[in-house]
Amino acid sequence: MLKPLIYKTNKLLVLDQRLLPHREEWLCCSDATCVAKVIRDMAVRGAPAIGVAAAYGYLLGARRRQESGEPVSVDSLSGVYDELAAARPTAVNLVWALDRMGAALAGLSHLDDETRVARLTEEAQSIEREDLEANLRMSQHGAALVDRGRWVLTHCNTGALATAGQGTALGVIRDAWAAGRLEGVYVGETRPWLQGARLTAWELTQDEIPYRLFCDGAAASVLASGRVGWVIVGADRIAANGDTANKIGTYGLAVLARHHGVRFMVVAPRSSIDRDCPDGRSIAIEQRPADEVRRFAGHAIAPGDAPVENPAFDVTPNGLIDALVTEVGVLHRPDRYGIAQLFE
Repeated sequence: MLKPLIYKTNKLLVLDQRLLPHREEWLCCSDATCVAKVIRDMAVRGAPAIGVAAAYGYLLGARRRQESGEPVSVDSLSGVYDELAAARPTAVNLVWALDRMGAALAGLSHLDDETRVARLTEEAQSIEREDLEANLRMSQHGAALVDRGRWVLTHCNTGALATAGQGTALGVIRDAWAAGRLEGVYVGETRPWLQGARLTAWELTQDEIPYRLFCDGAAASVLASGRVGWVIVGADRIAANGDTANKIGTYGLAVLARHHGVRFMVVAPRSSIDRDCPDGRSIAIEQRPADEVRRFAGHAIAPGDAPVENPAFDVTPNGLIDALVTEVGVLHRPDRYGIAQLFE
């Protein structure tokens, strides 16, 4: 199974997704600062994968302190926590994983530093393993909803590259194809980083699943064709009422899907649900550098001083979501009550 992250003692190997599909290169991180940088610079992306990377970044910070003879504690690692947490503020899995690592460390005060680092290693590996297991369960739940003989449409990249393996929305697509329920996949290019064109198309090619790549502006025409049964996307943060932040362009797809009578599915683990966030208006939306829009593949395509609005995410209101698929089952028409039920 394709994996974007490989942990070995004292280092985290990160598949540089900025170079795919034309070059496969791995970055080697030996400290938390490097992990924060690869997250911030989009070498690793996708909320679940960011969470796994952050857990290993925290572990590397603890190892550095142990090796230098400094104490390994929640307080001594507070700077590591803050540096990693600031790398991508919208993806809730990042802070969720860091909080879990911190909670694990807080319960080890009676042990020596070497044992603490060993236990943190186990915790980070558990976070990675549990994400893969959750993806496999979500794939089964979501695939059962897909209509036979229809196409689906997906946005951004939600596959093995964005997770610990298998994927969220793309995991559902993989299982639906394996079960013979799917004709093919429409893949939006996903400007400005082109995760759909570069990454999702590449993963589907590896799996020999038929797809058609389209420019983002063609989404309305694709949905009007009548061939699409579901729009299937992932999530970077889900509020307590079911409002969902995902890659920019997702909200527009949800509006278009509702207009054309196409159902809209969000696939995400419970770790992407922020129960402390009441609704979508409370979700902090990351603003990315202007040159991501003014330039394309390193070439200027707009005036160098063109004013730019470049939010990385938008928020889809819960009323436009027909199904939220998690590892514990499917929530139809998610709302505050249904979200709470997922945790009982």
